[in-house]
Amino acid sequence: MFEYGITARDGRARTGRFHTPHGAVDTPAFMPVGTNATVKALTPEEIRETGSRIILANAYHLYLRPGADVVEKLGGLHRFMAWDGPILTDSGGFQVFSLAPLRTIDPDGVTFRSHIDGSIHRFTPESAIRLQERLGADIIMCLDECPPHDLPDQDMRQSMELTNRWAERCIRAKEREDQALFPIVQGGMNPDLRAESARILSGFGSPGYGIGGLCVGEEKEQTLAMLDVSVLHLPEDRPRYLMGVGTPEDFLTCIERGVDLFDCVVPTRLARNGHCLTWSGRVSFKQAQYKYEQGPPDAECHCSCCRQFSLAYLRHLFLAGEILASRLATIHNVTFYQEFMEAVRIAISCGTLKQFHERFLSGAGRASLLQSHG
Repeated sequence: MFEYGITARDGRARTGRFHTPHGAVDTPAFMPVGTNATVKALTPEEIRETGSRIILANAYHLYLRPGADVVEKLGGLHRFMAWDGPILTDSGGFQVFSLAPLRTIDPDGVTFRSHIDGSIHRFTPESAIRLQERLGADIIMCLDECPPHDLPDQDMRQSMELTNRWAERCIRAKEREDQALFPIVQGGMNPDLRAESARILSGFGSPGYGIGGLCVGEEKEQTLAMLDVSVLHLPEDRPRYLMGVGTPEDFLTCIERGVDLFDCVVPTRLARNGHCLTWSGRVSFKQAQYKYEQGPPDAECHCSCCRQFSLAYLRHLFLAGEILASRLATIHNVTFYQEFMEAVRIAISCGTLKQFHERFLSGAGRASLLQSHG
């Protein structure tokens, strides 16, 4: 039911196809974030038109609103949100981490206060799995502890070992066969702990693996070093999901290290704040210089926004407080991310990823980049 096959390699970078009950995902892939069972501002049809094939929803937020019982009674996430493609749910470990003043972690689980109304709740590895089984996503994540990156080594070891024990409990608790459970590598900025975590989790024979606890405030050099260690000790024949990254530049450096799946709120958040991402860099369409600009955000983009609307119109909508500005910019940004990933997959297949990376950073346009590798 869940199969991953590598189709091409270029150094440590690879393309592959991950099969799920709701369709296959070509990797490397970007997953738009649909925290509350919706990618902000977009309908499922619009998400599909961007080229997206898999999306992420968040178990923590859906647990609080509308509740797993509502989603389950209405047919699970796919039917509830009218999305027929694959879905991945984050267990909520990172959200709990971000609620540091409102939560208490113990060996059995975590007790936290809702950020909505202050009510008290508790997650255990077993309840996190039950929650995600009721939501019905294709890929579900083990409950983990995402500690601060600068935690002392002794405390970081305790945290890593706790995450590994929770992963074992999650695996034992899982009952549904139509869901793939990914454990999450932790270990902070300690390479020995990272390696140990990855080796132990690799022994579980899971269909895929998450890499967590990165891009949480550390320097980029540390991020890449810990990513290298994590990937080195994970199975070659399983997809690797780096959680919460990021930008096209970050995608490239991580793909070159063997990462297959990504998620991030960057394209949707930037859209809501008046920014379009293009092959030539970021365009802040709220600026006065675009008041009379007849051209689209990106002349090389084929999204419905760029086919129909000008930067001047986007600027007008944004300054007038019209929600259509966010919708159009989100369509464009998510489409850009998907077209970028498609171009990366082509570059890997042609063995030209290094040249693609260099030319992308130099500001080469989409046509030039695609031409460079056929």
